[in-house]
Amino acid sequence: MKTSIDTNLLIRYLTCDDKQQTAKAVAVIESGHVIFIATIVLCEAVYVLQRAYHISSDQIAVTLQRIIESRNVELDRPAAEYGLAMLRQGGDFADGVVLYESSRAKCDRIVTFDQTFERLLGGTDQTPHPQPA
Repeated sequence: MKTSIDTNLLIRYLTCDDKQQTAKAVAVIESGHVIFIATIVLCEAVYVLQRAYHISSDQIAVTLQRIIESRNVELDRPAAEYGLAMLRQGGDFADGVVLYESSRAKCDRIVTFDQTFERLLGGTDQTPHPQPA
């Protein structure tokens, strides 16, 4: 059986902040079945963990790395790796996913108003060829 999980289930699993929901999240994620995590779920989870739970980017990166390396987890690994690489460099996970999708689409450049993203890209209107961690 393959089960897709939503952001709120992943958040409960990672934060254990609601006893009943955490128990259900653990049962689903640790069931031994294949767990599919959509890339948008990872983006949302990083945002929530940073903004609502004030968890550091480094701690989030370590936690997500363990999750994506789990044998029973299925996801877009290259997108997740780009997201983690961007997060580890001080950027946004979602920007790493944008970078991956842009590279996959063979875009010549990325244009953004986000100064951090621009800096990590290497300057204005750039599309670098980053090496995900």
